[in-house]
Amino acid sequence: MTAMASPTLPVLTSVSNPRVRAAIALRERRQRDLAGLTLIDGAREVRRALDAGVVVVEAFVCEPLLAGPDARVALDRLREDATSIRTVSEAVFAKLAFGERAEGLLAVVRIPSTDLADFALPDDPLVVVIEGVEKPGNVGAVLRSADGAGADAVVAASPRTDLFNPNAIRASAGTMFTVPVGAAPSDEVLAWLRDGGLRIVAARVGAGRPYTEADLTGRLAIVLGAEADGLTEVWTADGIEAINLPMHGVADSLNVSISAAILLYEARRQRGLPLPARKE
Repeated sequence: MTAMASPTLPVLTSVSNPRVRAAIALRERRQRDLAGLTLIDGAREVRRALDAGVVVVEAFVCEPLLAGPDARVALDRLREDATSIRTVSEAVFAKLAFGERAEGLLAVVRIPSTDLADFALPDDPLVVVIEGVEKPGNVGAVLRSADGAGADAVVAASPRTDLFNPNAIRASAGTMFTVPVGAAPSDEVLAWLRDGGLRIVAARVGAGRPYTEADLTGRLAIVLGAEADGLTEVWTADGIEAINLPMHGVADSLNVSISAAILLYEARRQRGLPLPARKE
């Protein structure tokens, strides 16, 4: 049976409604930064945010589009938490939603902290650092790889997009909320890694040893840069090992999310550890 919003609530049919306008405004980074809020579009994504304890301010539901087990569970959870749920028409939801996969559920949430001081790493952490990555889709895809390989954190060094960009959340399939994420200027990230006693390997085109010959065990941070610019000079400091993914065609580099996936799974293989169980 498809989950339904409360029948006593009026259906919002105009994008001029103040609550709808405020939510639409969160599509812009400036407004997200000012409000400390972002949008989560999609039943699976909302459910994973709820599982992670993210604070939901309000939700928008479009009944004709709402279906599937994730939608039912997420909507029930929102009701249990006494979240303000607003029913909207398909036309209004189209203005709120992202991409083509409209699932009839969108939440406005408080942006979680990305402060590195809030991190608690395990004994032998595997951390991914992405420097200067601009496209939200790439950020989200790196999160999916990190989640799949059981990484302990993803840190954006000198990011060019906000980590909780709605498109990044969508591209991550909600794994933005299953892996701790942080952000800071590159020099601060480097200092944080060193203070935590992590070895650092930096992926550079044609530099250092092939990744298959590198030691990716122990307390480790894997650092990757954006495809266009690569890594800055911050990551040439003493004690940082350069590694490369050999390229055998005409292209000189891989997409950053693909590079992350290859290196993370190689690190997992070298560690000889089973992947940790993830809650669904």
